[in-house]
Amino acid sequence: MVTATVRTGTALGAVLLPLLGAPANAVPRETTPAAVTAGALPQPDLTGLLGVLRTAQRQGAPGAMARIDDHGTVRLAAVGVADRVTGRALADTDRFRVGSITKTFSAVVLLQLADEGRLNLDAPVNRYLPGLLPDDRITVRHVLSHRSGLYDYTNDMFAESVAGFEAVRTKVFTYRQLVARSLQHPPTNEPGAAYSYSNTNFVVAGLLIEKLTGHSVGTEYQNRIITPLNLRDTFYVHPGTLIPGRHAHGYLTPDEDGAPLVDATEQTVSWAQSAGAVISSTRDLNTFYSALLRGRLTSATGLTEMEQWVPVNDTQAYGLGLRRRDLSCGVSVYGHTGTVQGYYSFAFTSKDGRRSLTALATTSNNGDVLNTMLSTLESAFCGKRERTASTGGRDVSVERHEDVAPGIARN
Repeated sequence: MVTATVRTGTALGAVLLPLLGAPANAVPRETTPAAVTAGALPQPDLTGLLGVLRTAQRQGAPGAMARIDDHGTVRLAAVGVADRVTGRALADTDRFRVGSITKTFSAVVLLQLADEGRLNLDAPVNRYLPGLLPDDRITVRHVLSHRSGLYDYTNDMFAESVAGFEAVRTKVFTYRQLVARSLQHPPTNEPGAAYSYSNTNFVVAGLLIEKLTGHSVGTEYQNRIITPLNLRDTFYVHPGTLIPGRHAHGYLTPDEDGAPLVDATEQTVSWAQSAGAVISSTRDLNTFYSALLRGRLTSATGLTEMEQWVPVNDTQAYGLGLRRRDLSCGVSVYGHTGTVQGYYSFAFTSKDGRRSLTALATTSNNGDVLNTMLSTLESAFCGKRERTASTGGRDVSVERHEDVAPGIARN
């Protein structure tokens, strides 16, 4: 059995912290340069973070991990395995499928095109893609803020989790085929009305990127984001099915209680593409969101546009491909969640981009794990806090649905 350890590495050496609970491989550690400014946020609760990951593991995630980058300090935690067959321990260096975090990549490319004068956010999508959508009132802004009213085709595709996944695991779709699936249904609301999450919106975003640039989405990610930020673990391999290099396997939880987990690691993710097919790591995602909020990827105007918030619920708002979460301590963080078969991920940063968290659980279709992993944000940005008896010691924020098939009610 792998033992659990907590290591805090500083300029003065390593300190071992006591552990609670059953053994599991857990390696939180932190490295701090000579001069670090603490900033206004409370210190992260590393012990609490480790507890969240262990809870997710008990609830069915084969592995879970998190990384905090904070003014140059790095804190890491991991429990469980990256591969259930070999038993290899999950590590921060493992790459994984980031799911809907991809949406922020797509939004950044389009905001850069707007900065270049090649795109008007308030122009109809049909100006750039004539005849694609049945309603000329749907603008680029509506698409990027999930206010287009376009039905999410993944509701049909993944009404049954495993059967739906196996039906598309190796398929290759065109963007227009996916949009056509959406248009078989009436709109969910009028253009510009209420927020209604739909993967269809960011399939349209992919079409816009390719039409306006003449290049593939993967090429634009590479040239505009991956290379400038030196993201060594970030890839867009569609329609390839493999994750390059060392990676974590992802395990899809079947809808039937007690059924075995399905290794979903190898897939085209063609059902998502510009809505969810990026591969990355905790380090790279922290670098990405920190750079975005610090104004390194768009103009100041572009970032302001991304932060035009539409309410989702009492604790969330959505901008243009960017989520805002309001935590229990009054801190707001900015980033995105990600769900793709076998992986749940959360990647968020502070307003100034100086503290970032990426957390991963190597399962999906497990509502208990999803809601548990949400608490990594509290540990990372709110620190140690008393939990009230009325909430049973748990945070009051709840994930109401996933980034995949949001219209399907599950556990």
